[in-house]
Amino acid sequence: MSRRNVSATLPTFPWDTIAEARRKAQSHPGGIVDLSVGTPVDPTPDVATEALTAAGDAHGYPQVWGTPALRAGILDHMKQVWGAPASLDQTSVLPVVGTKELVASLPSQLGLGPDSTIVIPACAYPTYRVGARLAGARVVAVDEPDEVDVAPDLIWINSPANPSGRVLNLDQMKAWVDLARSTEAVLVSDECYGEFVWEGESVSVLDKRVNGGDVTGLLACLSMSKRSNMAGYRAGFVVGDAELTSELLTVRKHSGLMIPAPVVAAMQAALTDRSHVLEQVRRYRLRRDVLKPALEKAGFRIDHSEGSLYLWATHDEDCRITLDRLANLGILCSPGDFYVAGGSDHVRIGLTATDERINAAAQRLQP
Repeated sequence: MSRRNVSATLPTFPWDTIAEARRKAQSHPGGIVDLSVGTPVDPTPDVATEALTAAGDAHGYPQVWGTPALRAGILDHMKQVWGAPASLDQTSVLPVVGTKELVASLPSQLGLGPDSTIVIPACAYPTYRVGARLAGARVVAVDEPDEVDVAPDLIWINSPANPSGRVLNLDQMKAWVDLARSTEAVLVSDECYGEFVWEGESVSVLDKRVNGGDVTGLLACLSMSKRSNMAGYRAGFVVGDAELTSELLTVRKHSGLMIPAPVVAAMQAALTDRSHVLEQVRRYRLRRDVLKPALEKAGFRIDHSEGSLYLWATHDEDCRITLDRLANLGILCSPGDFYVAGGSDHVRIGLTATDERINAAAQRLQP
């Protein structure tokens, strides 16, 4: 039998490389403060869990395209909150089984391969690179559109960014759209942290101010995981160019990539309620207000971090030294070399811990 060993093309799973630091942090007398992952710790809102339960009699197969009610809810959300053009209709909407699945599989689903070029942020969520590798495509990692020296087939941008928390402003978003249109590339904007901005304004690629009301070649992907504490539901959606969403829908129908019916109901319900989102924004802001000054007093510098659920911090040393420094205090972070090619002097420190654990970390950081 002849086959390609796909797993051999992939890097070591990043979190496997910090097992020793985890053990060290767990041995702290006060227990570990795990700030290494972005897993929500706060409750899923009642509006979602009640809808999930009510839809529990799901004896039939769900649809890959979700329900008309869910698609309508997604459209309303994008138009009312993110300024998407009124002309978008349900053909522009596609629910997905969590956005990590979309990021990893999108290049292949768009038919990209070894002759294709994918642009990703220079400091980025590792799955952008993984998706390119799974498709066998070339990766170009840059921070600015004027650094792109080839005609790409797919461009990923991420604002607010994971891990750095960088927020792209209106002009920066426009510049990426201009590049995509001049090269006929598909531009996908990962906006999963869009609800969480501490400085400035979060702008969607679908905002009419960015695209002039024309979403040709543009997609925005969003998640329920962070905004609604629904990470365990695996629920997200992509919105934009109807030609692209229709193409993806066809591929995903054949692949059986469908969201369970109770989860569809929970998504729809959660999108109708903004009160729980505002409460979650408040929680993370308070945690940030505790952790950021504690790190700064301990000699860290916080770069970017205008949005998202992370602090991009440096102690002006190799990130693995910082990883051990914090592990000795019982605090686990993720090293910056997870997110860049080569070494890094930054670490990503999450706000996704309980108030008690965030306060414990702040106490341990005291000089």
